[in-house]
Amino acid sequence: MRLALTAALLGLSLLPAAAAEIGGPRAFAFVALGDMPYKLPDDYARFDALIARVNGLKPEFTLHIGDIKAGSTPCTDENILKVRDQLNSFAGPLVYTIGDNEWTDCHRERAGRFKPTERLSRLREWFFAEPKSLGKTAMPLERQAELMPDLKATDGKPFVENTRFVKNGVLFAQVHVPGSNNNFEPRDMDTVAEYFARNKANVAWIEAAFSKAKAENMSALVLSWQADVWDIKQSFPEVPVASGFTDTIKAVEKGAKAFGKPVLVINGDNHVFTVTPFWATDMKPVPNVTRLQVMGETIVGAVRVVVDPDNAEMPFAFQPINEAPKATN
Repeated sequence: MRLALTAALLGLSLLPAAAAEIGGPRAFAFVALGDMPYKLPDDYARFDALIARVNGLKPEFTLHIGDIKAGSTPCTDENILKVRDQLNSFAGPLVYTIGDNEWTDCHRERAGRFKPTERLSRLREWFFAEPKSLGKTAMPLERQAELMPDLKATDGKPFVENTRFVKNGVLFAQVHVPGSNNNFEPRDMDTVAEYFARNKANVAWIEAAFSKAKAENMSALVLSWQADVWDIKQSFPEVPVASGFTDTIKAVEKGAKAFGKPVLVINGDNHVFTVTPFWATDMKPVPNVTRLQVMGETIVGAVRVVVDPDNAEMPFAFQPINEAPKATN
């Protein structure tokens, strides 16, 4: 049992349907997914089918790490609220983290030439009106907005989207770190100001997660966000752009060293399922930190994660949930 969990560090473990029974008495399973639905409206049905599969697995909760549409599809109220309805169709709690396609990229012509910060304000209103998850069986969430109300976004409101919760001695913290270089792009002064305010709050939220995990002797910590933080993805290749992810990486590196126990970072952005080390800014692996990147875009799938809090060496194992094959006549 322990060997199966440890082997999962290399992405080699394909677990049976009853995988939550592996490990100690506190073991449980959750599902991670993101970067979907992309191609609209075709992917609505594909996503509904995946939701049905996830509901059949009965995970403790599901994490959607953002990008609820493609960057080139319109950022209309209708498109965004349609996916919110789909997220609410998960039978268990659905914890959503904001991606870049639903706001930072909305200035693009094909996306409707929306003002990104206006779309972000709408997302906060539509998805984070209350301190609880989405899904048919919502669960309460702690939010940075209540715990750190002095940290304000550029609209003067606190950061409702940075959330956290505890399950069986494992802390889960969601952080608003989107792709498109974390919105650190030289479009205008509003864009730059938004980045600095949110980046400061994100670093504080990551630091607070590690502090809580250490102070309360948590078995492990799981951080989830949208971006591949080693991919700047410059929107303006002719202009030298610094990485908007450096502070995020450094906060994880510092916190993990002080915590000294297993950490899992979940991200999307590159649409391919993989399990790797988490690299520091010098591209050396950070001890005790594993990265899970979920599939997405054309691959409408998910990853089932089994957590054994009593396995001090490697409490995480991973099982890809592939898209159901299409029916043939």
